[in-house]
Amino acid sequence: MYSTIKKASLGLFFAGAIAFAQVGTTAPTATVSVTVAAEAALVINSNVTLTSVGTNFADYTGNNTFTYFIRTGAASGTGSIVAKVTSDFSPAGGPSVASPVTASDTLKYTATVAAPGTAAAQQTISTASTTSVASFGSDAHSVKAGNSGSTAWVLSNDPLYQTGSYTATVTYTISAS
Repeated sequence: MYSTIKKASLGLFFAGAIAFAQVGTTAPTATVSVTVAAEAALVINSNVTLTSVGTNFADYTGNNTFTYFIRTGAASGTGSIVAKVTSDFSPAGGPSVASPVTASDTLKYTATVAAPGTAAAQQTISTASTTSVASFGSDAHSVKAGNSGSTAWVLSNDPLYQTGSYTATVTYTISAS
């Protein structure tokens, strides 16, 4: 009798384990979803030192490069790169964007950008507001490694500037929607 109960208990134990093993399937699935949003980033690859070459009082010129990354909305997305002088030339006595020595003293730039960007026309940069570097339309996509761009700078060479080294900070901002 004890042997029969033992065999019956052992049989029920294995039957329960087999029944448990059969719950579910052998290849269950899961759903993975993602929402891809508009996104943008910008890397300034080089600073610029302006130099005057050629005739006396030729304007100071120089270039810096950048790499942009962008994805705009498919239907009505837009994007932009803008620039602003956030710290004017210092020390005092030399060029100034906010308070030029003479009215014709300006800091200008001409941008170039690889597609899908559209470079803005030549701009006179300001300390008061941003100026356009590039714009992007709907469904714009850079390559994963980024697309190239540059700004070619021109600073008036006024004989009234005092000799010395002067530095300004230009802040670039990129956006996408």
